[in-house]
Amino acid sequence: MGQNVAQKVISEHLVSGDMEFGNEIGLRIDQTLTQDATGTVVMLELEAMGLDRIKTELSVQYVDHNLLQTDEKNPEDHLFLQSAAQRYGLWFSKPGNGVSHPVHQARFGRPGATMLGSDSHTCAAGAIGMLAVGVGGLEVAMAMAGDPLYVAIPEIWGIELTGDLPDWVSAKDVILEMLRRHGVKGGVGKIIEYHGPGLKNLTAMDRHVIANMGAELGATTSIFPADEEVRKFLKSVGRPDDFQEILADDDATYDVSDSIDLSSLEPLIAKPSSPGNVVPVREVAGEDVYQIVVGSSANPGLRDFAVVAEILRGQQASSQVSVDVNPTSREIFEDMAKGGWLFDLISAGARIHQSGCMGCIGMGQAPATGRNSLRTVPRNFPGRSGTDEDAVWLCSPETAAAAALTGVITDPRDLDMDYPRPDLPEQVSVNTAMLLPPLPEEEAKQVELVKGSNIESLPEFDPLPDSLELPVLLKVDDNISTDEILPAGARVLPYRSNIPKISEFLFIQVDDTYASRAKDTEGGHLIVAGENYGQGSSREHAVIAPRYLGLRVVIAKSFARIHWQNLANFGVLALEFSDPADYDKINSGDTLTFENVRSQLPESNEVTVRNGDTTIKLRHRLSPRQAEMVVKGGRVASVAEKQEAPDKVQDSYA
Repeated sequence: MGQNVAQKVISEHLVSGDMEFGNEIGLRIDQTLTQDATGTVVMLELEAMGLDRIKTELSVQYVDHNLLQTDEKNPEDHLFLQSAAQRYGLWFSKPGNGVSHPVHQARFGRPGATMLGSDSHTCAAGAIGMLAVGVGGLEVAMAMAGDPLYVAIPEIWGIELTGDLPDWVSAKDVILEMLRRHGVKGGVGKIIEYHGPGLKNLTAMDRHVIANMGAELGATTSIFPADEEVRKFLKSVGRPDDFQEILADDDATYDVSDSIDLSSLEPLIAKPSSPGNVVPVREVAGEDVYQIVVGSSANPGLRDFAVVAEILRGQQASSQVSVDVNPTSREIFEDMAKGGWLFDLISAGARIHQSGCMGCIGMGQAPATGRNSLRTVPRNFPGRSGTDEDAVWLCSPETAAAAALTGVITDPRDLDMDYPRPDLPEQVSVNTAMLLPPLPEEEAKQVELVKGSNIESLPEFDPLPDSLELPVLLKVDDNISTDEILPAGARVLPYRSNIPKISEFLFIQVDDTYASRAKDTEGGHLIVAGENYGQGSSREHAVIAPRYLGLRVVIAKSFARIHWQNLANFGVLALEFSDPADYDKINSGDTLTFENVRSQLPESNEVTVRNGDTTIKLRHRLSPRQAEMVVKGGRVASVAEKQEAPDKVQDSYA
């Protein structure tokens, strides 16, 4: 039987296990991507491991999230990251060079390669035929140290694309249609592979938009074939020799199948405050708009800015709308200027910001309370924008530009103009001046890490006790995101290297008493949650900080993939209700008792807990390797034990 694209890349990198659904496999990792919101912890993990030099073929440290320098914290962290990149052999992308995902696709992405990134939107690289997975930072650190990625083999979900996109409908509407159909949990446990005749009408950057927001579906990753469109892209960025054709075999099959007729799509929009809350634009037309934000890794291509510029050309944005533009890379910024699109945007009243994530991660451009902000970003979780009571909508560049002109949500098909088709250059700008290559190994060994006053060492965590008596400090509903567990934004992210300080912001949008109560609770505590707990960003701070405050167990109806893995990595036991109805049998303030936990975990996937006189059955999805890791207090503790006594510790990670 033939193989699909995902199976071909997996089989080329398989180092352990077999490719049967649900089995744990080990994958060799070629490349890694880290960014500054998560990368400081990764570099501290490399230091804690005693790593001398990375073992991947290529790793890149980007600075794209925390660009506002309102005090010394962010610039000092940037210096630390640059020194760590020099010390361990990484490329370094300086502040202002651009958002990691489009820059990596343009400068380093290679069809058929595997990549891990400490950013949930690493999956965007699937646009050019890479198997790229967003994970917690510790997984990335282990990959840089030469270890495989261990993952349960997902189902392969084949999405056949047919037809052509109509005018005023673009790639953002394709992924919004996927979210309209399947919601934020529809891709859990799956790799999404796009195929079919409709692909010929989607450029590599169109595919980037779709692959990027596969993270919002909960998917392990998304992948496209490396075909003629990918060849064109690599030629346009000056890297034609890096192309390798990777197509699904004619007789390839998929575990799950679906199809989208592109010609049937219409402009769509995700209402506040979930990427899965998708409706046709015409259904909500007429609502007042006070801001649009164009840019981010979800719509990063030159075309996405050029379309907005040509819609606004010769006109003024509505007087009540702030038009915020975040060019996604220095190279795209240059081409916006060369093509005249930057002039069009400035003339229309746009505010031009730095090349970086900016408003997407709440680093500036926060909207007024309750005022509608239409954005081309990938997420609109509550408060992610930097405003606690925000009203963020997700849409295409076309829909955002229409709102900029009219001051209300407007279906762009209702504009009195022809659909713009920007004349994009066949060869785009290539400017690598802000990409610093790795130092030679002997020179790198002489580099000292530059640590500012805000950088703290990682906390050390103790092993899991055999018996636990834990109060339920917090009970939350379904779809709690990592932004709600630990917010990002200009107020919080500058403390990303200081776990004691950043822990003060835990759950401030859900229960602002949690952090103080956790500090005052001796002996640890637990959290109870609904479905899809921990969706969204890969930031492992959302595990390390509550673990620092004593979190030992989370019981949920279900977990988001990356957060579940992060919990295991730092020794927090993630348990699921065998019967979801038992969620109602536990309340905040109850005390739960676990007995013989250490002996139960490796032997069975079932765990029982007592809540007073009530016994509740729970289960876990840990492999024997992961169960051993949790018992020892997390992966760092396991690695440290292995290094101290290599002959006495099972080689679980080699």
